[in-house]
Amino acid sequence: MLVRKATMRAHLRTVPKRFGDGGQGMSTCRAVVLPRFGGPEVLEVRLNEPIPDLGPSEVLVRTKAAGINPLDLKMRGGYGKSLFKPLLPLILGRDVSGEITAVGKAVSQLHVGQEVFGSLHPTAVRGTYTDYAILADEQLAPKPANLTHVAAAAIPFAALTAWRALHSMAQIRPGQRVLVMGGGGAVGLAAIYLSRALGCQVSCTCGKRSIDLVKEAGADETIDYTSEENIQGQFKGQFDAVLDTIGVEETEAAGVNVLKRGGHYLTLQGEAVSLADKYGLLAGGALAAATLLRKQVQYRQSHGIEYWWAIMRTDVEGLHEIARLAKVNKLRIPVGRSFPLTEASEAHRLRENKANQGKVILEAQ
Repeated sequence: MLVRKATMRAHLRTVPKRFGDGGQGMSTCRAVVLPRFGGPEVLEVRLNEPIPDLGPSEVLVRTKAAGINPLDLKMRGGYGKSLFKPLLPLILGRDVSGEITAVGKAVSQLHVGQEVFGSLHPTAVRGTYTDYAILADEQLAPKPANLTHVAAAAIPFAALTAWRALHSMAQIRPGQRVLVMGGGGAVGLAAIYLSRALGCQVSCTCGKRSIDLVKEAGADETIDYTSEENIQGQFKGQFDAVLDTIGVEETEAAGVNVLKRGGHYLTLQGEAVSLADKYGLLAGGALAAATLLRKQVQYRQSHGIEYWWAIMRTDVEGLHEIARLAKVNKLRIPVGRSFPLTEASEAHRLRENKANQGKVILEAQ
């Protein structure tokens, strides 16, 4: 049950002490906790959530803002239960922007008092919906001074997902053509910005209300998302890479057919987690590996293309390039609305509304 805002304002957050010695006493802070899977109402605000000791390469960040991603909503509903159910209660959240309050012994590139932003890996169990988040030093970069914490918290997870797909997996190069399917979402917009920064021509599918956003991001061409069935004939064999943020049968069929031979199809909707949830970690993991391999062989033989399930990974180079682009206003993710940390349930309800535009952010006040 959510604690009322008046109570939260009265609560004094405790500040942890003596980090880095490996044996300091535990301290506590507020956190939004997921005790069980379900709807937005299951989220609980707890006042005395323990803050673990810092590891040698870890950083303690006083959270100013935390982004809400589609993954958070899916995890809340039970996505990944094969991995996460035994670990409940969880703290959701991947994106964070805030100020460093302590660093581990091995951290040398970041310092106390520095404003930073970054993102946890998708499998993290202690997330960023908390007054104090813990991340590895490689998961953080200095926050661009031109960004507010709210604006910064909207960027990392989505942009690193796009970076992983297009830079690390497809290895796109200047002059190549990229198609982003679902360009109006956070990952889609980040993919457009990054593709343009890497010197590529970019087309995207999107709804009418997203046209201005994708054009601002640098899309050379926009395609009505309702015409996916016509894309195959119109653009057959024209693209070097397709990033499919939708990942349904129709978009996959269209995506693989507009690629050149040697091109890369990358979907955000891989089957690894769903298969693990259905059959268990071991059997589901083995089946997922076999399914991916089967599709890779199938499309190499039938279309001469590479097929990938794209998953966000920590990437120091990528995060610093994302920070550089944001600093010069060449990468931004629009924010629709922000909520106090104590109103996480309401924020999740809004984020589930398909009519909502822009990233939803939690602010730790």
